[in-house]
Amino acid sequence: MKTTGAPAAARPLAVAGVARAGVLRGYGVWLAAAGVLIVLPWVVRAGAAVPIMNQMGIAIVFALSFNMLLGQGGMLSFGHAVYFGLGGFLAAHALNLAGRGLYLPVPLLPLVGGLGGLAFAALFGTFSTSRAGTVFSMVSLAVAELMAASSLIFDRFFGGEEGITTNRAKAPLLLGLEFTRDRQVYYLIAFWVLVAAAAMYAFSRTPIGRIANAVRDNPERAEFVGYSQRRVRYISFCAAGLFAGIAGGLFALNYEILTAENMGLNASGAVLLMTYIGGVGSFVGPVFGAIIFTFLQSMLSDYTGMWLLYVGILFLATVLWVPVGLAGLLMLHAPAWHRRRLGRLVGPYLVAGILGFVAAVGVIGLLEMIHTVLIAESPTGLKRLFWTTVNVRAVTPWLTFAALVAAGALGLRWAGPRAAAAFAEANRPGSATA
Repeated sequence: MKTTGAPAAARPLAVAGVARAGVLRGYGVWLAAAGVLIVLPWVVRAGAAVPIMNQMGIAIVFALSFNMLLGQGGMLSFGHAVYFGLGGFLAAHALNLAGRGLYLPVPLLPLVGGLGGLAFAALFGTFSTSRAGTVFSMVSLAVAELMAASSLIFDRFFGGEEGITTNRAKAPLLLGLEFTRDRQVYYLIAFWVLVAAAAMYAFSRTPIGRIANAVRDNPERAEFVGYSQRRVRYISFCAAGLFAGIAGGLFALNYEILTAENMGLNASGAVLLMTYIGGVGSFVGPVFGAIIFTFLQSMLSDYTGMWLLYVGILFLATVLWVPVGLAGLLMLHAPAWHRRRLGRLVGPYLVAGILGFVAAVGVIGLLEMIHTVLIAESPTGLKRLFWTTVNVRAVTPWLTFAALVAAGALGLRWAGPRAAAAFAEANRPGSATA
């Protein structure tokens, strides 16, 4: 019987070539990310762009550390900001000591925060990781409340309600590098973002990272084959605390102030929103979520006092209709991409997107007018909406926005099934088509 294909001796070489190409492709992604981080401040030159990108970098590290718990280990924590805040407080105190004679350059301070987060994660993880599921979530919430109370008791460390302040300009220099301007701090944050992200990705590819996935999916089977699910959860918990502490150290360097709110429930809820919106099931999902959340927090808050409501609506819509998050939604289109069928989705997606935009405009208009009426924001009844001025005391704007909501919703009921059918057809197994 005649066989086809490469000779047996050539097959190992072919496999090695494929593996080498995969490694080079992986390094290429990280090199491209480094290149983007280097040129980004020179491309985006808006006045507040660099401070916002600094905030995004901190949020990315924080969200990726939370994803180590939830996405990889299946541990839903309501107190992950504890390790972010404690790492930040330790980094801030170390920075103050550096200003009084201790040789500790600014670039090394995030590592102090990381070691602090690791130490407290190792302490609290001894009892937090003994159980999974609801018990773990409730214990994490209890730890968050415990630290909130401790912040008022140990005011010499936490600074009471005012927190503690620091000054990075007083720290000793490393290789003559100063970090007195936002752009200089940006490159320091970008360096640590790249290092932390690469380390977390490498951790996810290690045997313990793989076993964490197994413990998340089927802890009984992982225990049966010889792995202690408690030990695996504990190691993942400590690693997440390490990188959360690094994010806290970066926060202390960037803002030069730490308060108890930085390790409170609001901060823990924010990182939960980032991770879910971006997508729990992928490594890049929290990156997307951190960028989107930070952008909404920084930019949308300048236009409306209801920005948190819109973030909540976005989170609710993600949980209900796109539980895989933004990154997961993009990954669902990978089969259509490989089969060269994405062009079939442009029309249906465009129609659905326009109708969704119409409905969103109507909803936002109604919510903003209701907000204006309830808080008596404008004595004259005039409200600036969508580059126009409307009178909330008149009937016409209410009817117009209500009509937009109705038209968009009815249109989506018609266009939604057609877009879903086009998606199913584009992902249908078969040969690639042009």
